[in-house]
Amino acid sequence: MNKDLKELQTKLGIHFRNEQLLRQAFTHSSFVNENRTSMSDNERLEFLGDAVLELSVSDYFFHAFPGRSEGEMTKLRASIVCEPSLVTFAEQLDFGSFVLLGRGEELTGGRTRPALLADVFESFVGALYLDQGLDAVKAFLYKHMFPKITGDGKPQVVDYKTQLQEYTQQNLLGAPEYRIVDERGPAHEKLFVAEVYMDQSLLGQGTGRSKKEAEQHAAAQALEKLDVNVK
Repeated sequence: MNKDLKELQTKLGIHFRNEQLLRQAFTHSSFVNENRTSMSDNERLEFLGDAVLELSVSDYFFHAFPGRSEGEMTKLRASIVCEPSLVTFAEQLDFGSFVLLGRGEELTGGRTRPALLADVFESFVGALYLDQGLDAVKAFLYKHMFPKITGDGKPQVVDYKTQLQEYTQQNLLGAPEYRIVDERGPAHEKLFVAEVYMDQSLLGQGTGRSKKEAEQHAAAQALEKLDVNVK
């Protein structure tokens, strides 16, 4: 199930003037094809968002690394505006939970598919640019992307399991318990579903292409439920 986009706006502290743009950013082509709707998918916004990201990240590196050469900054930019990095940022913001998918794409784990998550991140940036301009995009990136870029230009990967463990220890809540509750798909594209419990109470659920990835996503959902600020 996809979550309400009003929840996402509240979470990000960004409120779209034209919410149709936001909805389009999170509408996958499979949803449009299956539902015969007049809605547009997010592919055009993805195209625009890619260009806006290139410009915004270039501007950031130009000012953040005054001693770097053109070639070095080009490599740094390529390490950020690429699928693996954009997936990391999309996962940290739980963008996958808000995507409108067709039934077939949903059943085959599309919500956690790397290419889909990277595309959604770009389409969101494109929608935000159209709705509120480049300054709003930069403000979003300075809050959610740039602080997580290390000195070598790589994105930091948030360890949600460690943060959940630290929170539960500090608050004397005991140790989180993880369970793999389901495995889906063929062997070469296996998807795992993990749940995390505290005193037999379900705190979060996550899906991933490995058991560790699924547990990380479950821990992320638990932290959100506990209203813990992720570092």
